[in-house]
Amino acid sequence: MPTTTWGRVRATAGGYVTLTKPRVIELLLVTTIPTMILAEHGWPGWWLVVATLVGGALAAGSANVLNCYLDRDIDQVMNRTRRRPTATGAISPRAALTFGLVLGVVALTWLWLLVNPVSSLLAASAIVIYVVGYTMILKRRTPQNIVWGGAAGCMPVLIGWSSVTGEVGWPAVLLFGVVFFWTPPHYWPLSMKFRRDYAAAGVPMLPVVAKDTRVAREMIGYTVAMIACSLLLVPAAGMTWVYAVVASGLGAWFLWSCITLLRRAQDPARGKLRAMTVFHASITYLTLLSVAITVDVFLPL
Repeated sequence: MPTTTWGRVRATAGGYVTLTKPRVIELLLVTTIPTMILAEHGWPGWWLVVATLVGGALAAGSANVLNCYLDRDIDQVMNRTRRRPTATGAISPRAALTFGLVLGVVALTWLWLLVNPVSSLLAASAIVIYVVGYTMILKRRTPQNIVWGGAAGCMPVLIGWSSVTGEVGWPAVLLFGVVFFWTPPHYWPLSMKFRRDYAAAGVPMLPVVAKDTRVAREMIGYTVAMIACSLLLVPAAGMTWVYAVVASGLGAWFLWSCITLLRRAQDPARGKLRAMTVFHASITYLTLLSVAITVDVFLPL
C-alpha cells in the first residue's frame, strides 16, 4: 500500500484510469484514424484528428467506467476482473458512477463544440448501446449479447467519418459492418478461455451455453460476412487493387484460423483449441486492415 500522500494520489488516479479500460479504447481508436483519412481522401488535419480521438476516447472511457459500475458484482466473481477497483472496493460505486457520467458529459460536449453535433450524437448512441443495451439488458440474458451489444464498438468508424464529412456515408457503413461482424470471432475465443468465469458469474456467453463446434461455426459465418464488407469497400470507396489484395489475404488468413479452431473442436486429437490464437489473430487482422486503408489512400495510383 502507498505510504505517502503522493503515492495514494497516484494509486487512486491509476484506479480511475483502469476503469476506463485503456487497452479497449486503444483498439477502438485504431479504426478511427484510417476512417477519417478515407473520408478526407488524405490527411484531415492534426487538430481534427486529435479533437476526434480525444472525444472518442473520453466517450469510450465513460461507457467502460459505467460498465464497471454496473457489473461490479460479476467482476467480483470472475478471476479476470476481480482486481478492478470497483470490484475490490478501492473506488466506491458512487465515485465510479459520478466519474463515468462526468466523462460522458465532457466527451459529448467536447465533440459537439470542437468536432460537430453529428459526431457527438453518434458518441452518445455508442454510450447508450454499451451501457444500456449490452450491460443492462443483453449481457445477463442472451448468448447473443456480444453480437448486438458489440455495435457500440463499431461506432468509432461512424464518428470518424462524420467528423470529416458531417454525415454518415456508405463506406462508413461498410466499415461499421466489418467491425460488427469481426466482434463475435474476436470476443468468443476470449470467452472460451474464461468460460468458467462467465459460468460462475451467470453470464450466458455463447461458449458457456453451446458446444465449441457451434461457436466455431458461427465465428466462421461472421468472418465470411466481415470479409464481404471489407471487399465491398473497394467499389464503394474507390479503393485500389492494393487494398483489395491485402484485404483478401488478411480475410483468408483469419478465416483459416477460425476453420482451424473448428477442426480442433471437432477432433480433439488435433490438439488443444488454442482459442486465444484466434483472439490475437483478430487484433492483428483489424490493425493491418486499418493500415491497408491508410496506405491505399496515399498510394500514387
